[in-house]
Amino acid sequence: MVIVLGLGGEVSSPPPSAGEGGPCVSRGRERGTRFQAKALRGCGAPRPAPSLPSPDPLRGPPSPAEGGGRPRACTTRRANSCVRRGGSDVALVLALLLALLLAPLPARAEIEPGDLTLTVTPELNGGAVPYPREMVLLRIHGVYKQPIMLEEVIQPTLANFTWTQLGRDHWSRTKLPDGQSALAFDRTVAVFPHHAGDFTIEPFTHKLTVNDAGARRVVEVRSNPIPFPVAAWTAPTGGPDAKEPWWLPARDVTISDTWSQDPETVKLGETVRRTVTLEAQGMVAEGLPPRPVMRTRGILTFAGPVARETLITPSGPVARATYVWDVKPGVPEVIPLDAITIPWFDTGTRTMREAEIPARQIGGGLPDRETDLAPPVRGGPLAAAAAALAAFGLGLALLGFGAARGRRRLAAPARRALHRAARTGDPVRFRAAVDAALRAAPDLAGLWRARPETAARLAALDRAVYGGGDAPVPDLPALARDLSRGVRGPAPVAAGRLRPLDGPA
Repeated sequence: MVIVLGLGGEVSSPPPSAGEGGPCVSRGRERGTRFQAKALRGCGAPRPAPSLPSPDPLRGPPSPAEGGGRPRACTTRRANSCVRRGGSDVALVLALLLALLLAPLPARAEIEPGDLTLTVTPELNGGAVPYPREMVLLRIHGVYKQPIMLEEVIQPTLANFTWTQLGRDHWSRTKLPDGQSALAFDRTVAVFPHHAGDFTIEPFTHKLTVNDAGARRVVEVRSNPIPFPVAAWTAPTGGPDAKEPWWLPARDVTISDTWSQDPETVKLGETVRRTVTLEAQGMVAEGLPPRPVMRTRGILTFAGPVARETLITPSGPVARATYVWDVKPGVPEVIPLDAITIPWFDTGTRTMREAEIPARQIGGGLPDRETDLAPPVRGGPLAAAAAALAAFGLGLALLGFGAARGRRRLAAPARRALHRAARTGDPVRFRAAVDAALRAAPDLAGLWRARPETAARLAALDRAVYGGGDAPVPDLPALARDLSRGVRGPAPVAAGRLRPLDGPA
């Protein structure tokens, strides 16, 4: 009889239906099992064949447990383990398939129309068509809803223009009308057309690198082309194509005139330096006129180099030119320097205007300091007697023929204060300087009022200061020069002499 050792360690005998008297199960036949059946000695002895019952025709062939077929060595516990392992594998595969089906797709940040926009707007002066060499500002503005990683602005060639960028690019956060937040890009470019005609500003291109679904994507945003007409000058004189006068289109032009010392105190053989600074708003330094010609009789002029620079401001470029002359009088007489006018085109009012380098006078003035007065020359007895006789005769003239008419003039410090106040262009400050001069020389007030031109300018100054701001401001540098000149009139009355109560003596 064959004894099979099971997985649980139990020893059992096969059922009778397994063929107890049949051939023994050989070693190695049940491969793959953890335990092998061991045949006992004498297993090959012949056994009497038992009588088997006839099979039931309705059941079919018996199972191996019932004696039908080949016996299996797989135990109950190993069978359960195989079933559990196969079930767990199927469950794992089903779970993976279900997770793949139910997992959401990654969000894709697609760029929609209107997410990236770039516009270029020309800022015309006074809303009018520009003339050649007149500045026009191009405002470049971009609005981007996507995050920007890298950016580059590709500018068109601008073949018919001179251009300059004003400052650096500006990035900021902005709120859109629908409440969304976006990035704003701003750049300002000043262009100057070379000549008249109909031109087109080609599109600007902003090359952007954006983050699209976790990957870098390069997008080119283009602006629309802009028609850019440039008008031709139709006035009979001047204009961009005329050689004289110099064409200077600007929003404003200012001139400052400084001297190393008061030119009226310069003596024969001395040298004084004159510096004139010309500033034009809305113009580059290359568009400023050359050094003006300063020639007059009796002086020697040595012109220095011209310094030009362009200052970049948020409102546009400001051009500055500095002209320098060294002036040396060659004759002992008073030398007048005429005013120099510089015409310019006002781009705001679209009219021609003039700026002026003021007229000045070299020599003929009083000394600025008391130390400049020459000491009195000591003479002999004859000179002293002559001086006494002259003084006696002058006294008789004053007593017998009335007050002599001399030349009255403001002192040098008062004149310099007037000129400094005039250069500021502030009428209130200039009026304060006039009051200070009158306090120092009160007798000049009547002499100024006696001259119709000076009186009219002083009245216009009073209206500009005290009239509420509507009255025009007179030409302050011209008024300062007028008040600085000498005035002929009677000498002031001595402090110890009283005027008659019933009129002149």
